[in-house]
Amino acid sequence: MPRLDCSVVNCRYNKDHGCVRDNISVGGAGAGSTSETCCDSFEEKRGDTLSNSTKEPSVKVNIRCEAKKCVHNDDCSCRADGIDVGGSNACRCEQTACGTFCRK
Repeated sequence: MPRLDCSVVNCRYNKDHGCVRDNISVGGAGAGSTSETCCDSFEEKRGDTLSNSTKEPSVKVNIRCEAKKCVHNDDCSCRADGIDVGGSNACRCEQTACGTFCRK
C-alpha cells in the first residue's frame, strides 16, 4: 500500500496531511497529465459536516486508480511507494490532483 501525503486540508477526511479513510479512489481514466487526475474520494469539509476527527490518519492506504496511463497503475491499483494529493483550496474533487501521476 502506498504512503499518502495529502495537502487538501479542506477535505473532511484530511487530518494532519494524512487521510482517515482506509482507501481512496483516484479518477482520470483518460488522464495524460497530473491536472487531469483527481481524488474521487474528496468531500469538502463544512462547518455542519461531522468529521472523523477522533480517528487517526492511515500512514498507508489502498488506492484504487483509474489513471490507466500512469506508470504506477497496475490493474487499477496504485503501486507507487507513496503519492501526493494536492488541491489545498478545493471545493470539488475536480480541483484536486494526484501529484505522483507519471505518464507511461
